[in-house]
Order: sequence, then C-alpha cells, then structure tokens
Amino acid sequence: MSNYPNPLIEQRADPHIWLHSDGHYYFIASVPEYDRLEIRRSSTLTGLADAPATVVWHKPDAGPMSALIWAPELHFIGGKWVIYYAAAPSQDIVDGLFQHRMYALVCEDADPLSGEWVEKGRIQTPIDSFSLDATHFEHQGKSYYLWAQKDPAIRGNSNLYIAEMEDPWTLKSPPVMLSKPELDWEIIGFWVNEGPAVIKHGDKIFITYSASATDENYCIGLLSADTGSNLLDAAAWHKSPRPVFTTHKQNRQFGPGHNSFTRNEQGEDVLVYHARNYTEIEGDPLYDPNRHTRIKTFVWGENGLPDFGVPGPDNRPLTLQKNTVQ
Repeated sequence: MSNYPNPLIEQRADPHIWLHSDGHYYFIASVPEYDRLEIRRSSTLTGLADAPATVVWHKPDAGPMSALIWAPELHFIGGKWVIYYAAAPSQDIVDGLFQHRMYALVCEDADPLSGEWVEKGRIQTPIDSFSLDATHFEHQGKSYYLWAQKDPAIRGNSNLYIAEMEDPWTLKSPPVMLSKPELDWEIIGFWVNEGPAVIKHGDKIFITYSASATDENYCIGLLSADTGSNLLDAAAWHKSPRPVFTTHKQNRQFGPGHNSFTRNEQGEDVLVYHARNYTEIEGDPLYDPNRHTRIKTFVWGENGLPDFGVPGPDNRPLTLQKNTVQ
C-alpha cells in the first residue's frame, strides 16, 4: 500500500483524476471561488500537487452558467475530451435549493490544456430541477451518464439517476432512479445522494456516492450490481446498509466524500476524495474553502467489496490559512 502526502492538494473540493492513455494524470476539481474550470497534468500521481493549473474556461458574468461552478469531471469519450460541470444563474436559493443545472464542454484536440473548448450547453433531463455531479462510464459497449437530481415528488435535495447516452452531451434513454436518501446516515442535515463515481471489480460494478450535509456528517455510501445485469434496472442495484467511508475523529478527518477513482503507477486502486481537518465551520459549509483533495490506496475484501479503510491523518504542513480563499 502506498502512503501519500495528506492533503495532496489544498482547497480543492469534489476532486476528479483521469488517468489517460498517454500515461499522464489529469486533475480537475471545484475551486473555492466557484468561478472557473482548471486542469492540472502530471506524469505521476503525487506530481499533481505541484503541477501548474491551466484555466480552460471561465464563467460568464451573466446567464444560466454565471454562478457557482461546481464539481467538474474530465473524461475522454469517443476520441474527445469532455468536461461535465454544474452551474447556476445566481447564488440565490429558491424553494430551499440552489438552481444548478448540468452542462458539458468538449475539446477535440489531443491536448486538453492547450486545445479549444466548445460549450455544448445544458444536458437536458426530463425534469427541469436542481441537478449536478454528473459522471460518465462505459460498460459492455454502452455509454452511461450518472448524476444527482431533485425530483419534486420525492423528499430531499437529490437522488441518483442513470441513463444511456446517445453522445457525450445527450441522453438516449429515460433516466432511472437508482437511489434516494432514506437511511439514517443519508439524511443528517440534508437528505442527499450525490457525487456518484463508478468502479468495476471482478463480476461486480460499484457506484459510490456521498450523503448528508457537507459538514462532518458527509460520508460515502455504496451501490453494487452484477456486471451482466441490466444497469438501467433499479432492481439490479443493491445499496449497502451502512456508509463505507466516514469521518474519523481521532485522525481529525471530517466529512470525507465526493470521491472519484484512479490507479497509481503500481496499478493499485486509489480513492480520490475531499475532507476537512476541523469541524468549526463559520457560516455555510459550502463557502468554507478547506475541503482539501486527498488520496489513498484501498483493497478489496474477500467478499468482493471495496475496503476503503479510514481517512488518514494530515501528514504535511498546510500552506493556506484556515479561512482564506486562494
């Protein structure tokens, strides 16, 4: 098992790392200002910490994408680079929720740092409601879109949905709800299922997701299905009854969540996530900048399930002040 600097990257929440076929790691995440999309590239996983950040898109001053740029992910789909992200028309909360919708950018150049990014607009879903945290995966020759969205008919902030894709910015099939916040650990502070990520192992496919409010109650849950099953059948998915990665008070790691997956240079599976090292948050937790990017290797149990262990303690000095925005 590898031991990594913790945190790896300060003040970067909702981290996503893409290991590309060129052997490089590409990093994208929410920035504290929520105003831009930036990519880092490194030939090593730990090199991302010091890699320069290239801004590939900046929010406009007005319009539907002019506020609160959240949770971007970088994918390479069908020979094109794609960034999924969520944006809102303002910081206003309406009926208890922000006003985010999901959008896509596409770059057809080989180098996503120097290439041209084109706005593909909003990704349309049947319900016009709060939606965010999109990810993408391919399975048995099909392309799938996975995201979090509010259904006005269901209590809570967001549920998890899946659909097959026609192209990287268009749904092909009707969305299917895979999970809603219902268990006691999913509904602390807010009723939330969000931030899905996909990993396959053996004859299973797994979706991790984050639940509850974005303070120390934030945690990671797990859905699983057989790889040969119909992934668009909600009955094919099993929800683990307990969270699989949670706050660890002794290590002073609070609210670990919004994860993604990658592999290190040795081929080990790596959990990518954010967490804070304190609980004394002033004001809205979303505007506290110190959800830092962290990574850790993990193993697979004899039962075929991922064993993420516990979030490790900070092991390097922080360079940014607690309440500053970079």
